[in-house]
Amino acid sequence: MRADSLPPELVDGLDIGEVTPLSGGDIAEAYRLATTDGPLFLKTLRRPTPDLFEREAAGLRALREHAPETLGVPEVIRQSPTGLVLEWIEESPRRSGATEAELGRSLAHLHRATRDTFGGLQDDPGGYLGSVAVDLTPHDSWPEFYLTRRLEPLVTRAIEEGRISPRARDLLEAVAPRVSDLCGPAEPPTLVHGDLWGGNRLVDTAGRNWLIDPACHYAHREIDIAMMHLFGGFGPEVYAAYDEVHPLADGWRERIAWYQLPPLLVHAILFGGGYGASALDALARYA
Repeated sequence: MRADSLPPELVDGLDIGEVTPLSGGDIAEAYRLATTDGPLFLKTLRRPTPDLFEREAAGLRALREHAPETLGVPEVIRQSPTGLVLEWIEESPRRSGATEAELGRSLAHLHRATRDTFGGLQDDPGGYLGSVAVDLTPHDSWPEFYLTRRLEPLVTRAIEEGRISPRARDLLEAVAPRVSDLCGPAEPPTLVHGDLWGGNRLVDTAGRNWLIDPACHYAHREIDIAMMHLFGGFGPEVYAAYDEVHPLADGWRERIAWYQLPPLLVHAILFGGGYGASALDALARYA
């Protein structure tokens, strides 16, 4: 593939020798750029939704600012409305118990980054989960934020697009009066990755963990823990080490499905399939 077929604002002046398409992305196209200064990673979308890559870049910068030295986050080299150029991470397929434990400790330290309100970075009212726009207007109450900024809009959209049964609205109305109890003990607004499934964690050839593709905002930290359980990919050492550094509140395991509702609803909206049924089952469990 030729470099001149990529967005010029992302590649001009990089002295690219070879462009290699990469697989694995559900939304954007991804490429490895071989340059005279070493390899880079480029992701692009020809018709992106507004501010999609701007917000991803802001999330990467926030993670780099607050992550401990043991947790890598790619540097943003270039950004534009159509994509990002990032530091290249040379991956290793190996996952040792020590690597998993280090991820748990590192994530626990990252989750020490807090502020006064739940919502977007620097009070940014907009954001994305995947490519689905979400409202990140700041709020003092986590249960109210979770109900009104997450569950209600996503359930409404999933119903309107025929991705979930209209029964989901009735189930949500049934759980709404109990949302404070279902959200668990109060915790401070914590910087979360926001989309921490196994594919958004890399391990490099030196055994260092890296986080990519964030949907960063300030939320209850169990949002990340629940997402990590949704599709697997993390060893038990992660959670044991996390708990040693920053123990989770009692009952967190019972809240995993509760906090998996937003990604299930987003997946239902984007991909259909059985995700809507899984979200409906989770709502029914708590109703």
